[in-house]
Amino acid sequence: ERIDKLAALVSPERTVPTQIEIVDIAGLVKGASKGEGLGNQFLGTIRNTNAIIHVLRCFDDPNVIHVDGSVDPIRDKEIIDTELQLKDLESVEKKIPKVEKMVKTGGDKDAKRAYDILTLVRDHLLSGQSVRSLDLDALSQEPLEDLNLLTIKPVIYVCNVDEKSVLTGNDYVDKVKENVKAEGADVLIISAEIEADIASLDSFEERQMFLADLGLDQPGVNKLIKS
Repeated sequence: ERIDKLAALVSPERTVPTQIEIVDIAGLVKGASKGEGLGNQFLGTIRNTNAIIHVLRCFDDPNVIHVDGSVDPIRDKEIIDTELQLKDLESVEKKIPKVEKMVKTGGDKDAKRAYDILTLVRDHLLSGQSVRSLDLDALSQEPLEDLNLLTIKPVIYVCNVDEKSVLTGNDYVDKVKENVKAEGADVLIISAEIEADIASLDSFEERQMFLADLGLDQPGVNKLIKS
């Protein structure tokens, strides 16, 4: 909406909206960091992204089978977290000996600082925490830049809920919000089922009427794009 208003004010020769490319990556399984399933392929795809949108199942439906047999968004989140953390740990631990060698030879004055930062990140990962939860603003991130760490990327958590929970959330959503509050990440409540219904409607008017009936002012995908 803002770009249209700005264009009306300044009458530019052309208007080019920002483009966001969203890549759908299947859920990682335990052992993905060691190449289980299609782990290496999926982790490589995540490494090429600027941010991660982590979709968590937050609804009960006996007709929709969960791969792990029960609905538990925290468990699902932690499986992904662990695999990404293990991959980052592998990257950091490969670099530490090289930097340590430079410290011992004394040929690089920045090597000691780099070594301290890398060991801090390693210990943080070993404690089961993602790099983004470190106070990185207070650190020089230069020693980490070439590693392209997975858990340093910003995350948006999308709680996929049923229709009756789309306005206020549910117990699953509350657990997710509590679990991720240290990360400073956005948590969005979206019903993929409702989004699919909206997308199937032909006209803008039909979509607005459908949203109004549900008490929504905009589709969830709009909230996601803004976030």
